Amino acid sequence: MSFERELNQRASQQCELCGQTEKLSAYEVPHSPKEGLDAHILLCATCLSQLDDAEARDPNHWRCLNDSMWSTVPAVQVMAWRMLHRLKGEGWPQDLLDMMYLEDETKEWAAAAGDAIDKSQQLIHRDVNGNVLEAGDSVVLIKDLKVKGSSMVAKQGTAVRRISLDHENPKYIEGKVDGQQIVLVTDYVKKI
Repeated sequence: MSFERELNQRASQQCELCGQTEKLSAYEVPHSPKEGLDAHILLCATCLSQLDDAEARDPNHWRCLNDSMWSTVPAVQVMAWRMLHRLKGEGWPQDLLDMMYLEDETKEWAAAAGDAIDKSQQLIHRDVNGNVLEAGDSVVLIKDLKVKGSSMVAKQGTAVRRISLDHENPKYIEGKVDGQQIVLVTDYVKKI
């Protein structure tokens, strides 16, 4: 059975967060410790467009989480938990979070995206121009950099895709250059 067919069958051909049945697509839940079907959920275009875009987010649309948070599918639980944390400022999501139970492994996966971190305490990584860097962004080096502990030199203009952030220092990010994972200083990169 194909991946899409299995996902549609598990989701009963409806969005696993809000229940809509039109414009559905597979969504890979970020930071998943699993692969394939277990790392994906079926989402409608409305949910998909509002996941990461706080400006486009309609809090009333997400009242559907009252039902979907009880799903037996860990990936659905993870996204419900993350969205409730993203909407905490509305008041009502906190009540749902207080009722929600996740297994330790599922809660660890849910927390990996950083939605539960108090934003006032969260480190903000910025490139040389002051643009906010997020995990998964692409950057380009603005000068040649010697890589400590090796004879390698990362050349100016090299693109580094899918960066990860250092959670202890806002000046450090990580990425692969010539197949080698290295730490970069944000003062020497520009967001693409």
